[in-house]
Amino acid sequence: MAPLFHVLMAILVIVIAARSVGALFARLGQPPVIGEMIAGLLLGPSFFGQVAPAAAAFVLPQQVLPSLGMLAQIGVVLFMFLVGLELDTSELRKHRRASLMISGFSVLLPFVLGIGLAVFLHSRFASAGTARLPFVLFIGAAMSVTAFPVLARIVRDSGLAKEPIGVLALACAAIDDVSAWCLLAFATSAADGSLGSALATVVMTAALVGMTVLVGRPLLLKAVASLEQSGEPIGRSAVAYALIALLLMAMLAEGIGIHAVFGAFLAGLVVPHDSKLALALQEKLEDVVMIVFLPPFFAFSGMRTQLGLVAGLEPWLWTIALIAVASLGKVGGTVTAARFTGYSWRDSTSLGLLMNTRGAVGLVVLNIGLDLKILSPTVFAMMVLMAVTTTFATPPILKWVRRAPG
Repeated sequence: MAPLFHVLMAILVIVIAARSVGALFARLGQPPVIGEMIAGLLLGPSFFGQVAPAAAAFVLPQQVLPSLGMLAQIGVVLFMFLVGLELDTSELRKHRRASLMISGFSVLLPFVLGIGLAVFLHSRFASAGTARLPFVLFIGAAMSVTAFPVLARIVRDSGLAKEPIGVLALACAAIDDVSAWCLLAFATSAADGSLGSALATVVMTAALVGMTVLVGRPLLLKAVASLEQSGEPIGRSAVAYALIALLLMAMLAEGIGIHAVFGAFLAGLVVPHDSKLALALQEKLEDVVMIVFLPPFFAFSGMRTQLGLVAGLEPWLWTIALIAVASLGKVGGTVTAARFTGYSWRDSTSLGLLMNTRGAVGLVVLNIGLDLKILSPTVFAMMVLMAVTTTFATPPILKWVRRAPG
């Protein structure tokens, strides 16, 4: 059969599986995106490939992987652009003191603990020739990530969207995302083990961010103000210009050596959150990205996740250690800072649980590490389990905590 037939069939099966498992998880009180992540893992060699190898080889043959991978990469670029669009940076100013302190602790503690654990992981599970510096930095950065889109949906579904703790969680997650991606940019730039190269990349990244904020954003604000004053709906030309800017930013970030998703995230971040342009872009892109583009990314991640590599007592103990350290760092750092700024134990714990969601953004980060050969397939599988487990555990534990006395 023609290659296009297999690619289309693979996408069809992936979308159906993602929607079905996502709907099931929604009935269980979980955000559908978590079910879509699980669906991607189920379609991989660890489940579908074991239960029905012939069917898996027909539906998801190896020859579709390059096409599926490219579709997944484009999907992730568009997804991170939407993540940037969703971030309301005005909330950061309203809760500046608390959000800066809480997010600082919630990034720093898991980053430091992750580095400490990664030192031991490197000698046991890193691929031969993988330098220690990028490995430990990358593990630390992956531990520091908070998945803003999943957190936002949990906040909304749990009725916290209009409560102070929900607004604060969104503000902290916004800072977390920016901070974690900056740490990730440094980690990826150190992939060749050269500190000089890493510093050069950081300087170029800082220049890209500076030009975007100091030059690009003022020009964008003028254009957005003109669109607002015109009273006309956002037309195809405005959307086209926004997508051209997105592609340019993604291309520059990729050229610098950090990753296209950082540029996409930055491109979305500078667009005013509640502007007509941002709302139009979300309306036009979100359904297509979330239904057609993102599930192939989850499936592509699942096809690269070989849970069979996490075999035996020692790998599973290290996986449990990763989950424990990631949770301790995120929840512990958040709770400590929230209590210091005057929040109750219940609100502080709720905030810590929300910040511990890594979700789809966590998978984006881990796939970057695998692509750059910083993470070995074994460490990748262990980290995927960590990201899925910490995200999956948040909604039920949060419900229990919110029912407890304040």
